Amino acid sequence: MTFPDITSDIRAAAPELRGRLIANAEMAPLTWFRVGGPAQVLFTPADEADLAHLLAHLPKGIAITVVGLGSNLIVRDGGVPGLVIRLGGKAFGEIAIEEGDRLRAGTAVPDVKVARAAADAALDGLAFFRGIPGCIGGALRMNAGAHGGETTDVLVEARGVTRAGDIVTLSHAEMGFAYRSSGPATQDIIFTSALFQGRPGDKAEIQAEMDRVTAAREAAQPIKERTGGSTFKNPPGGKAWQLIDAAGCRGLRVGGAQVSEMHCNFLINTGGATATDVEGLGEEVRRRVKAHSGYELHWEIKRLGVAA
Repeated sequence: MTFPDITSDIRAAAPELRGRLIANAEMAPLTWFRVGGPAQVLFTPADEADLAHLLAHLPKGIAITVVGLGSNLIVRDGGVPGLVIRLGGKAFGEIAIEEGDRLRAGTAVPDVKVARAAADAALDGLAFFRGIPGCIGGALRMNAGAHGGETTDVLVEARGVTRAGDIVTLSHAEMGFAYRSSGPATQDIIFTSALFQGRPGDKAEIQAEMDRVTAAREAAQPIKERTGGSTFKNPPGGKAWQLIDAAGCRGLRVGGAQVSEMHCNFLINTGGATATDVEGLGEEVRRRVKAHSGYELHWEIKRLGVAA
């Protein structure tokens, strides 16, 4: 599928734009599943001010979608209409240790790099980020967590840009965190950086905890496959993987997509899968779990765009 090229319209509306615009940019290489159609326009801003300039001048009729490292994402085969924003580079990829045992990170920073930087600075409390695939922007959006820790446990504040182009800072309370989600106040904001609170720790002990997290992931999750991480949220009173297993879905296939044999809350592109295969497999899993146990599974993986 090919979308109409609207890059010249965007540049005309935002004449001081410095970032890169690409029409009909391939999205599949930017996702861990390696599936999906193009973005009508992919924008990589030069810095926060460049992002704010675009958002302040972008015509209101153009839809905006934000993506990160693509780990928790299915882009549908028809692609994503409108403007897709992907933060990257030095402007959004820096980490700084600040006074008071705090760490500031750009939202394009991979979660694992935050964990490593904290360990190097002997800051305890952030090692759980080692077990989360993705970047800090996604962690803020979905209150990402693993191995007993969640983003809400350590966040002080988050900075970002609104759809109107205003730069704002949200406190922890204003983020409205809940299980694998953030509150309504965050929905109009593209986050650019976050401030986390650590605590003094022993570097060797923190590194040992990170090694434990790494070993647990490698032993239990198909991290070397084309996957998107945990597919479904754990329902109240249950664990998604146990419900999927009990419904007989371990190893289930739809086209080139398969429920992981290692951890059945992970879907895998075995090679040649389409986004329709992956999403269709997920929906079949949901149907079978509902029929078997009465539990309704809800997607944790984000699904964007239109069908082919």
